[in-house]
Amino acid sequence: MSLSASPRLAATTDRFARPSAATFIGSFLALALVVWSFSGSELSAEKLIRGVPYMGNILGRMFPPDLSRLDSILWSLATTFQMAVSGCVLGLILSFPLAVLAADGLSPHPVVRVLARGLIAFFRTVPDLIWALFFVIAVGLGPAAGVLALMIDTIGYAGRFFAEAMEETDKGPREALSAIGASKTGLIFSAVVPNAMPSFIATSLFCVEKATRASVVLGLVGAGGIGVELKVAFDLFDYDTALTIILAVFALVVAVEQVGATLRRRIL
Repeated sequence: MSLSASPRLAATTDRFARPSAATFIGSFLALALVVWSFSGSELSAEKLIRGVPYMGNILGRMFPPDLSRLDSILWSLATTFQMAVSGCVLGLILSFPLAVLAADGLSPHPVVRVLARGLIAFFRTVPDLIWALFFVIAVGLGPAAGVLALMIDTIGYAGRFFAEAMEETDKGPREALSAIGASKTGLIFSAVVPNAMPSFIATSLFCVEKATRASVVLGLVGAGGIGVELKVAFDLFDYDTALTIILAVFALVVAVEQVGATLRRRIL
């Protein structure tokens, strides 16, 4: 065997190393999960082939987009963005104290930390559409229900990431301030918050983008905004108007994401 062939043989041996029993069982279970998921989805090539003409018919009726109601669509889009911003800001404000209570090393008591983490996880795991249904029943149809749903959803995400950011801060300044008798509040605002501020900003921008996308869907259940217009357009088979709404939503989401990306580059 030549000297040049030996390294290739060693590399091939390392790349295709024999899997352990645990790896083999895990891979088998993952494959079984994928097969089981597809079997329950009722997705089939026959359904897709049968649906292609209908999809073509809908797309054909969408063009050209109807711009006759553009002013009312833009007004509803503005309402949607207002819902996203107000719900996100309220959620971010309420996330901070909850994150302090949930952060290891900052929470006043382990029981309080567990309860705060449980509440944040509950807010995060319940989908925003369900929160919207809940608040539509509680406060009635309209943007107020959407704002409250987005606020709860933002607390679920921002609360977790704020708490993790504060736990990962450098403990040196914290210990130095504690040694000279600083209060817990002074310690948080003098050592923890400045250190975690870049992460706070990144999380906040992500929440604004997420709330903008979510606010469109919330209107489908009566929480106000452009989603109501989109649902009515589809219910009335007014597909050309629906395309106008979809394009307007696309433009709004892209604009918010571009502004967020620009702010990240300049601030972080």
